[in-house]
Amino acid sequence: MRWLTEESIEHIALGAAVLGTGGGGDPYLGKLMALEAIKTYGPIKLLSIEELADDALIVPLSMMGSPTIGVEKIPSIEELVAPLEKIEETLGQKAAALMPIEVGGVNSLVPVLAAAAKGLPLVDADAMGRAFPESQMVTFYLDGHSADPTVLADEKGNTVVITPKDGHWGEKLARAITVQMGGSSTVCDYALPGSVVKKSAIPGTLTKSEEIGRLLLHKSGDGTHPIKRLLAVLNGYELLTGKLTDIQRTLTGGFTRGICEVEGIHDDAGRMVTLHFQNEQLLATEGEKPLAITPDLIAILDVETGQPITTEGLRYGMRVTVIAFPCDPKWRTKKGIETAGPRYFGYPVEYEPVEKLQEGGGK
Repeated sequence: MRWLTEESIEHIALGAAVLGTGGGGDPYLGKLMALEAIKTYGPIKLLSIEELADDALIVPLSMMGSPTIGVEKIPSIEELVAPLEKIEETLGQKAAALMPIEVGGVNSLVPVLAAAAKGLPLVDADAMGRAFPESQMVTFYLDGHSADPTVLADEKGNTVVITPKDGHWGEKLARAITVQMGGSSTVCDYALPGSVVKKSAIPGTLTKSEEIGRLLLHKSGDGTHPIKRLLAVLNGYELLTGKLTDIQRTLTGGFTRGICEVEGIHDDAGRMVTLHFQNEQLLATEGEKPLAITPDLIAILDVETGQPITTEGLRYGMRVTVIAFPCDPKWRTKKGIETAGPRYFGYPVEYEPVEKLQEGGGK
């Protein structure tokens, strides 16, 4: 156990935006909300999964919807606490701790607000190891656990309890309700005992985010560029350094979908990489050749600072470096690929690990 401080939040927000692969909501908003919560209520206990009692109720708390809407539709403490209280009422059990469902963007820090307000600890783990656009794309689903019940809340005071038959139905129903709630909602799902969380969650991801954020915010003694240091920590690959020459975004079905094109500069002059996203970056191609494929992680970084840029923050003319790095092994299983691989999203390619695609070609 340790305490999350204001400095921890600064680092987690930045590191989680890297792991969020462009999605998971605006990390800057998450940081501001979490910092205010800690100032108001005090530091928060951060527990490792090993510290959880087997019968303790662990509740993930997140936001659902398009990042485009989330930038403007900022949740209050009341909206964040509402689904937690309703799921406790529905299950007839109090939460022992909260956890992020994904370690990406704002959703890494959304549970901090409710944990601070309710005096609950936070678990140093999540169920993705990154951000994904759909709610069944979690390790709990991979291991056969239910999202029943799922509770959604909005800023108008509405709360909705659904009892989906499986994770896919949970996503469909929750997404439709979220659209009716204005395109953004707060959600509690996959509330599970500590014994399950210990086996299914990906441990240590908030600490990992914190380490990444610290690396990007503080210069190294030997002057190594932060992107080079980041690639070493993540076992990652530099796909391209260039400028954004085109960005196309649409809001459909509760998601921000689109593509962006990065034209190579300096050593990469003459190359063009296309990035395909649905909230998160999911596929990087150069012509017909895939460079990195979901569920492996693709991130766009500022070329000077190495700081991550969300899909909502991409702008024409930006100078960026595109990187990719391996996902958690849980996503490289047959069910993992079926759940969050390229075919699920409609991309006409087969999954290959990024290290194979970049064999001999990474920087």
